[in-house]
Amino acid sequence: MIPRYSRAPMTRIWDPQTRFRIWFEIEAHATDALAELGVVPKEAAARIWEADKAAGDFDIDRIDSIEAETKHDVIAFLTHVAERTGPEARFLHQGMTSSDVLDTCLAVQLARASDILIEDLDALLAVIKRRAYEHKLTPTIGRSHGIHAEPVTFGLKLAQAYAEFDRNRARLVAARADIATCAISGAVGTFANIDPSVEAHVAEKMGLTVEPVSTQVIPRDRHAMFFATLGVIASSIERLATEVRHLQRTEVLEAEEYFSPGQKGSSAMPHKRNPVLTENLTGLARMVRGYVTPALENVALWHERDISHSSVERYIGPDATITLDFALARLTGVIDKLVVYPARMEKNLNKMGGLVHSQRVLLALTQAGVSREDSYRLVQRNAMKVWESDGELSLMELLKADADVTAALSVEEIEARFDLDYHYKNVDTIFARVFGEA
Repeated sequence: MIPRYSRAPMTRIWDPQTRFRIWFEIEAHATDALAELGVVPKEAAARIWEADKAAGDFDIDRIDSIEAETKHDVIAFLTHVAERTGPEARFLHQGMTSSDVLDTCLAVQLARASDILIEDLDALLAVIKRRAYEHKLTPTIGRSHGIHAEPVTFGLKLAQAYAEFDRNRARLVAARADIATCAISGAVGTFANIDPSVEAHVAEKMGLTVEPVSTQVIPRDRHAMFFATLGVIASSIERLATEVRHLQRTEVLEAEEYFSPGQKGSSAMPHKRNPVLTENLTGLARMVRGYVTPALENVALWHERDISHSSVERYIGPDATITLDFALARLTGVIDKLVVYPARMEKNLNKMGGLVHSQRVLLALTQAGVSREDSYRLVQRNAMKVWESDGELSLMELLKADADVTAALSVEEIEARFDLDYHYKNVDTIFARVFGEA
């Protein structure tokens, strides 16, 4: 992943030094378990750890040079470990196959990446909640098809986003549990040359659970579900980013990204303040979703294993998690510093001469004995006059002047249907559902 969209804690998970460290721990823990079974000398197992501690970091260049000759990454690694360890290294990898190391390592990396992403979601949820309560009763217009519909509050918009990301958090927790499995089962998963207790020991040491049945690999439906979950989270990021982008349009301008001192919006037009962060998030979301289809296609491998999945995962493992980590952090910053304009929200809410209250009048007419069809016709014919006047006319005044309407509703009853607070009487109930607070 390019540094522009990367954060250090996540990138370190995918660093070669980290990967080789995980490989070593898998091999060494397996050797410890074999020593307990009497398959290898306990002194040799202990020596492997001691030699590694004395040697320190792995020599990445040396491993690469060996791989250039062997054309096999795990063999190159084991050869380098043997150079550091001495004759005891012959007891490493007893009864194991390369995928035991590679798949278990990937499980560790994805689990660690998940932990960071869950922390990211927690930070985002906290910010959304704070801003939602801040604007719990800030009136704004709800839109359907991009057109004014009925009044909502800006807090409700944010509460909806909170609920969505809360669901995403639960999905990611489940996906983490699904991906965090260990396979130390040998060439075709039969444990023919290694005892199942070795797998259980490695799983415990590496913070994983055992894979109930593997072939030579961990089944890729687990990975497909994991990356699909990341794709859903990315889509939620884009949904909220798109909302901010729409609200920042000049014609709307109900909210906008924070514009820092010294920031420039355009090389040509000094007046510009563009939603560059949320536009960037839209693009990053597309990238994360782009990794979902290859993950799904990785499920269908030949027989007990082929390596058609391997090159795919070398891309999508780091790139999807690093990109999503960056995107979640960026979105958290956007919402944290989002500039909200309640006065502009009120102005837009009142722009169309009270049309947003049309349903309440419609319902009042039906309750007064007018058929639904006639009620709709009476309200609509007045509403269209307001629409065509671009809000210059008042729906309330037109209705009060319409004899067919006043035959069913008094002036006071008409005026009562234009009470803005009526629309917010259940906001507390919705907040309690979302945030779990009375």
